[in-house]
Amino acid sequence: MKQASTRVVPPLAIIGALFFIFGFITWLNGTLIPFLKLACELTYSQALLVTFAFYIAYVFLAVPSSVILQKTGFKNGMALGLVVMAAGALLFVPAAQARSFGLFLLGLFVQGAGLALLQTASNPYATILGPLESAAQRISIMGICSKVAGALSPVIIGAVVLKGATALEAQLAAVTSAAEKNVLLQQLADRVILPYVCMAVGLVGLAGLIRLSSLPEIDPRPENPLEASQEPAHSVFQFPHLLLGVLAIFCCVGVEVIAGDTITQYGRTQGISLDVARNFTSLTLIAMLVGYVIGVVTIPRYVDQQTALSICALVGVGCTIGIVCTHGYASVLLVALLGLANSLMWPAIFPLSIQRLGAFTERGSALLIMGIGGGAILPYLYGWLGENVGLQQAYLLLIPCYLYILFFGLKGYAYQVKTRLKYAVPVS
Repeated sequence: MKQASTRVVPPLAIIGALFFIFGFITWLNGTLIPFLKLACELTYSQALLVTFAFYIAYVFLAVPSSVILQKTGFKNGMALGLVVMAAGALLFVPAAQARSFGLFLLGLFVQGAGLALLQTASNPYATILGPLESAAQRISIMGICSKVAGALSPVIIGAVVLKGATALEAQLAAVTSAAEKNVLLQQLADRVILPYVCMAVGLVGLAGLIRLSSLPEIDPRPENPLEASQEPAHSVFQFPHLLLGVLAIFCCVGVEVIAGDTITQYGRTQGISLDVARNFTSLTLIAMLVGYVIGVVTIPRYVDQQTALSICALVGVGCTIGIVCTHGYASVLLVALLGLANSLMWPAIFPLSIQRLGAFTERGSALLIMGIGGGAILPYLYGWLGENVGLQQAYLLLIPCYLYILFFGLKGYAYQVKTRLKYAVPVS
């Protein structure tokens, strides 16, 4: 969809605000994991159900989200998504009062459901509002909004819910009375109530602003018929590059979540106190932010988006090898540098996967959003491996993920269907 720049900038500013919300809420998980591990007395693999509950919502809600968007339109759908997220935030109130891990997980699932609807709508906006060849650049700008928020949220919320965490751990270890221990844990759980009530109010307010905004509806179908697939397609599953892209998104989100949400606990295994380690997620997000800035400057002027994707995958493999070969702060720093490797993956994979879909754009977007389920499966697998082989060695899980992303950046993105011959061929 082609629009004059004067019309593109205001819609992208609104989408940028939404991406800020995405980042702030999504990267709270890195703080919630150690918080709930302490407040609800969990094992580490149990605590990683935080990421599972949050990201598995994308698997179940992505396709229904595309149906909802076809009924409501993109703008109303985004407003609805914000309201759903607010409902999920409010579930944290009874969850904290009952110190119920199950209710916390339900709240996270509902928030993930709202985000699935938002992301199904907003990513095509960022892709279509301008030329396809610079889509990675626009999504990188959106990523900057998301990662600035993501870097701020663990610091802001962590300062509230994990304040004095090291001293509290020592105090809990010293008490002998179960009643006194329950009082301390309840006081800790109650810390989460005010931030999430404020979050719910803010989300409802933003939904109202989106509903009243001048954000235009978009038609994802190409204006030029030559931009559509060369042969008629009858199903979204006739686009091999899209299906390969879904798996690439699965791997991309999985390694991104592992890098951001496991670094705090990994830092603790390297002898670093929780009061210091609670801020490590922000380091990963800062590294991602640097990568997004590089993407804005270099794509597509100096490097195309598929080349940038391949370079990032190779950097990810190198950092992963470094993590398992070093110790202490050096190893933790390499985990944070995975943020740099991960930064341009989503901005490149999404537009490369969604190109040439034509009227199947909404459904293709929904399948790609389902790929976010990698953020549920891979971190939980990392936690299981961590408890059996050690958290450091468990990072080796990332290497096959990065190698697949490398394949997609080199070759997989270019596959499309020749419907008459019934097989997939790479685009020359």
